[in-house]
Amino acid sequence: MKRMQGKCLCEAVKYEISGKLGAVFNCHCSKCRRWHGAPFRSRASIDVSQFKLVSGKELLSTFKSSDNVTKFFCKVCGSSLHSTYENKPDVVGVALGPLEGVESKPEANIFTASKASWYEICDGLPQYESWPGSEDRVRKTNL
Repeated sequence: MKRMQGKCLCEAVKYEISGKLGAVFNCHCSKCRRWHGAPFRSRASIDVSQFKLVSGKELLSTFKSSDNVTKFFCKVCGSSLHSTYENKPDVVGVALGPLEGVESKPEANIFTASKASWYEICDGLPQYESWPGSEDRVRKTNL
């Protein structure tokens, strides 16, 4: 089974992901841009059973970015790591930046209506002004 390792900048928080990632999106919403300090966040969803925290549990801190979403980050170095969702307790959202061994490529750009004004999307991927409705919809239009 495929395994990917992730870690924060100071390398105190480490985790593993087993199996395949869900659809990979470049999210351009203002919250992801602020959370990552970048024009977008490349992210995927996985089943909670695929996620294993290896070390640094005591160094994780959280921020509730909306009624539904909790962001996890390292309280030592500030690295943004993953998200959980109250309406989908079996799903973990993972940022691709901290991961090693990712083979999946982005399938679409989402929340482009709130993208950074100074950034031009020129990767040729489908663009959605908001959430496209489902990961399956993006995959079907991308075949």
